[in-house]
Amino acid sequence: MKRKSWWIVPIAAWLLLAAAAFGFDFSELENAIHETTLDNGLKIIVMERHDAPVVSVVTYANVGGVDDPKEYTGLAHMFEHMAFKGTSTLGTTDIDAELKAMAVEDSVFKELRLERKKGRLADSTRLAQLEEDFDGAIEAANQYVVPNAFDQILEAEGATQINAGTGKDLTMYVMSLPSNKIELWMAMESERFLDPVLREMYREREVIAEERRQTLDNNPIRRTIDAMASTAFKAHPYGISIVGHMSDIMNYNRAAAKAYFEKYYVPSNLTVSICGDVNAKDMFKLAKKYFGRIPSKPKPEPVATVEPEQKGERRVNLEDPAQPLFICGWHVPNGTHPDWPALEAMSDYFGEGRTSMLYKNLAKENKIATNVGVYLGWPGNKYPCLLMAFAMPAPEHTNAEVEEQIFAEVERLQNELIPVDEVEKIKARAKAHFINQLDNNFGMAMALATYYTDWGDWRELFNELDRINAVTAEDIQRVAQTYLTTQNRTVAWLNTTEE
Repeated sequence: MKRKSWWIVPIAAWLLLAAAAFGFDFSELENAIHETTLDNGLKIIVMERHDAPVVSVVTYANVGGVDDPKEYTGLAHMFEHMAFKGTSTLGTTDIDAELKAMAVEDSVFKELRLERKKGRLADSTRLAQLEEDFDGAIEAANQYVVPNAFDQILEAEGATQINAGTGKDLTMYVMSLPSNKIELWMAMESERFLDPVLREMYREREVIAEERRQTLDNNPIRRTIDAMASTAFKAHPYGISIVGHMSDIMNYNRAAAKAYFEKYYVPSNLTVSICGDVNAKDMFKLAKKYFGRIPSKPKPEPVATVEPEQKGERRVNLEDPAQPLFICGWHVPNGTHPDWPALEAMSDYFGEGRTSMLYKNLAKENKIATNVGVYLGWPGNKYPCLLMAFAMPAPEHTNAEVEEQIFAEVERLQNELIPVDEVEKIKARAKAHFINQLDNNFGMAMALATYYTDWGDWRELFNELDRINAVTAEDIQRVAQTYLTTQNRTVAWLNTTEE
């Protein structure tokens, strides 16, 4: 979600840029922001913007793929789907009958799972009967479901951009709506985290499984990235795909999902950010009325596993009847580390956009690659992560050629200082992007929630320009020398084979 997109910058942002270069005054914005913490620990951040009678809302859960339990990889992503399934009063025609039918689902699946675990010793006749019973139990439970009830109520009242996303570090629920419907949103949003009913779970597993097939199993590029990450991370859960292993997906059950919810979806692990035509005091009263109903529970601890220092280059090769691909990942610190602004600047100069080193050398001048770039913060940046470079060799060229050229450019970064005028261009692009994301309600709401969660204080948002301005050519060279080393890298090749 933090991937930079430099190529579209509204005129308004460029007008602000001149002021930003000399230290933009954010005091007016900062004074419009108010915060409170409910008794149960839930943080509410409100920014008043009365330009139009609309509001954008973000519920930021500080939980993601890194927190998936063993044998249930991808459960964070699964629960994101479950959060739209409704409550005991929303999404059902008969909650009492539905709960009884769901209990039968769970009981039959428990027996089915135990029989499957026996492997070759499993009773095939019993397995077939349990499969049939399980399908029948799913149908019996689903007869009480009112599909998409949560979305339909909000959409009927003018809500738009109703969406959610799961990353390795976070899960976020977002929408925009008329400001006079904010109490409806408060009631429904709080209700789905106070009283979720994990209906349609066994059907939804099939949706997740198909999603994995489409986005990973049958996608050579994603499989190569996944192989590189799992090779680079030997201990930390950043090495496991966000969608989870297929065997884990097919073994999801309601008890595991409920335990996950009760551990991580607690008020002290949630941040609600509201930006738009609202009054902060009114929002705090409504938040106390609705979100204050959620019982207080201990805040979950972050992942304790630390990825050991890599002591030598690692390599992985995949074969597929697809276009060849080169990927390299270097270990770098997390997103709040003092070196991060310099790493962002280096990434921009190294491989982001058509003016970057890699594009000019590999694609424009030597024409040995059709696509080349750099991505910082894979697959997240709450914990130490990867800076990733990739290239697709042009016809008649190879992974070996693009690798040689990319590593030659790395040596240039390490041995030659970037010209001062180039450093200023890098910083100008970074400041333009930063100001641009604050230019609308949704961008501001997301930024406030993100900075509060990552830094512990949303006010760090307004120190970002200072961090950008402080970067020097020497900083960029230093981080290149520190992190882009041979022993610190993992290389993955996707090699083309005949069908």
